[in-house]
Amino acid sequence: MMQSKWKETHMGIAMTMFILSLAISALGLAIFMSVRGLRGFLRARGKRLVTCPENHCVAAVELDAKGAGLKAFRGGDYLCLQDCSRWPEKQDCAQECLSQVETLGKGCLVRNVVAGWYKGKVCVYCHKPVDDVAEWAGHMPALLTPDSKTVSWADVPAEKLPEIFATHQPVCWSCHIAESFRREHPELVTDRPARW
Repeated sequence: MMQSKWKETHMGIAMTMFILSLAISALGLAIFMSVRGLRGFLRARGKRLVTCPENHCVAAVELDAKGAGLKAFRGGDYLCLQDCSRWPEKQDCAQECLSQVETLGKGCLVRNVVAGWYKGKVCVYCHKPVDDVAEWAGHMPALLTPDSKTVSWADVPAEKLPEIFATHQPVCWSCHIAESFRREHPELVTDRPARW
C-alpha cells in the first residue's frame, strides 16, 4: 500500500514536471516567434526612396510592414509594397523597385536619406550644427526655400526630397520656429540690434 501511494505521488510529480516543461517550451517558442515577427515588422516600417524602374524617377514607397511581420513570425521573408507615390495610376506594376529596397536596406529610408543630407551642415541662421540625429526627437530641422521661407522637411513630399536638397539650405528647429512665427505674426515681432 505504501509503495502504491509512493508510485502515485511519483507519477503525479513526473506528470506535473512533463506538463510544466511542455508549457515552458511552448512559451519560449511563442516568445521567439513573436520577437522574430516584431523584428520583421520594425524592419519593414518607414517610407523609402527608390528609383522607379519604369520611368527612372525617384518614387517614395512604403512596405507592407504588417505582412512582413506576420511572415517573419512564421519564419519567412516577405517584401511587398503597401503604398507608392506613383499609385493609384501605376498600382498594378511589377514592383521591381523591391530589389533596390533589398540591396540598399536602411540606406533608402527617408529618415536616413535626410540625416545623410544634414550631416556636416550648419543652420543658415545661427550657424549651429544640425547633423546630430540624436537631438532630433520631436525637434526636426527644417529647410530654407530659395524665396527665404522655412519649411519642415516632413511637409515636403518624400519623392521630391532629392530635388529640394539641391536648392534648399538647412535650418535648425529653433530658427525654423522663430522664422515661422516672424512670418506668420510680423506685428508681434520687434527686431533689436545685437548688443555685443
